[in-house]
Amino acid sequence: GRLGILIARHLKRLERVILGYLEVCDGPEEEARLGILETLQCIIEHAWPRMPCRLPVLLKALLRMMWDVHTDQGSTPEPVKAALLQGATQCLILLDRCSEGQVKVLLEGVYGSCEENRVRECLRQVQENV
Repeated sequence: GRLGILIARHLKRLERVILGYLEVCDGPEEEARLGILETLQCIIEHAWPRMPCRLPVLLKALLRMMWDVHTDQGSTPEPVKAALLQGATQCLILLDRCSEGQVKVLLEGVYGSCEENRVRECLRQVQENV
């Protein structure tokens, strides 16, 4: 409905904001990143038809974030890391659904070359989601 139209109109700007947030760790609690992942899920759900053309950009940002979280040796507590990875995984699953499986295709190469069990596990969830 109206929310979808509003989001679609501001998608470009929203995307910049989202990408900006995903790139930066904001302290051990990661509130901004967790919040932005929830926001992104909401946007994907409401702006469904507009999503596929944004796939490569969002995919790259989400994967980079997952990688950063996984390799981060800093002060981020384990449950926060888990929540970030889960949030990102959820976004990937939603993006996959709205692009009719394009994410699965795009991730195949990544999954094959990913050595990190934790990130791999997230990607597996996306691959196996129906």
